[in-house]
Amino acid sequence: MFDKMDKESLTWRVTPDLLGVTDANGMFKETNPAWFQTLGYRPEEIENTLFFEFLHPEDLANTAKAFVDIQMGKPILQFENRYRHKNGSYRWLSWNAVPEGDLFVCNARDVTAAKEAQSALALREAEANLREQFIAILGHDLRNPLAGAACAVEYLMDRETLTDNGITALHTANLSLRRMSRLIDDVLDFARARMGGDIGIDPEKDVALRPILELTVEEMKYAHSDVTFEEHYDFSDPVTCDPDRIAQLVSNLLGNAVFHGEPDGTVRMEARDTATELFVSITNRGGQIPASVKALLFEPFKRVEPGSSQNGLGLGLFISKQIADQHGGDIEVHSDARETTFTLRLPRGTRLMRDLARDALRRVA
Repeated sequence: MFDKMDKESLTWRVTPDLLGVTDANGMFKETNPAWFQTLGYRPEEIENTLFFEFLHPEDLANTAKAFVDIQMGKPILQFENRYRHKNGSYRWLSWNAVPEGDLFVCNARDVTAAKEAQSALALREAEANLREQFIAILGHDLRNPLAGAACAVEYLMDRETLTDNGITALHTANLSLRRMSRLIDDVLDFARARMGGDIGIDPEKDVALRPILELTVEEMKYAHSDVTFEEHYDFSDPVTCDPDRIAQLVSNLLGNAVFHGEPDGTVRMEARDTATELFVSITNRGGQIPASVKALLFEPFKRVEPGSSQNGLGLGLFISKQIADQHGGDIEVHSDARETTFTLRLPRGTRLMRDLARDALRRVA
């Protein structure tokens, strides 16, 4: 079928598809130049060789079955297997082959890129399903029993007569339960940020922010009685913000200041404003943050002290930055040999709502 003119035709020479002819035993008798372009073999390296010599070991059985079918006169259509490249790697090929007398005429197309894309898509879908299951477990299966335990502890603390040791034990249990709850919240927020790029905020107008800041500091005092907390407020309420998220952000920054500050030291929080912006600064005394560490402060799972397990999962600053960003604000860091200050900058009032509306329209577009 393939005479000299066929092999010298333009199609035979320039097509990217692998063209070939095998005998009844599966030995290549003719191959076109595309074999070299796709698999790196010259005609003398592949002709007079059984096609089984080039197969991936895992594809031997199903290819042998397909070869039996074509020997019985059945055409092969879009049959896929892997062929060894001359460099030792494997390429996915999609075959069509038909019997022609005592020969088999075949063509193959390199579908490696498509197979890899298909595999990557399947992997992404599997990862998405795993993330959804993970979030469901965190959001329901872990939070519910944790909430039950917290309610039981609070009941005992409020209503039962306890010894001093009993009170201390319940206070410790309550702090541990709160810490576990915050860890779950952090992981949920991280998963939302990684999946959709938005952890979600619900801004409200006319929020009295000062009581929220004061309560957040009180909770931190309760958890860290050895630390001195100073508060200075010079701003006008109300403001526009998501009060729960701002409390979460400030709590994260306070916890970070406590953990990285001097033992039994002082943490100072200041809040002030201008006509258009609100500033909340949290300062602790301690060594200067190295530039290499500062560049990674807001990356997830990063800590100043590698290997430390006392400061959660390393998600607090990452989530704080997400909250600030989604309020249209930012967090700035200044650190020197004397002290370190994290400053939350937020737009006020109508500017915040305008920025949020603009960002929402940009996401829809």
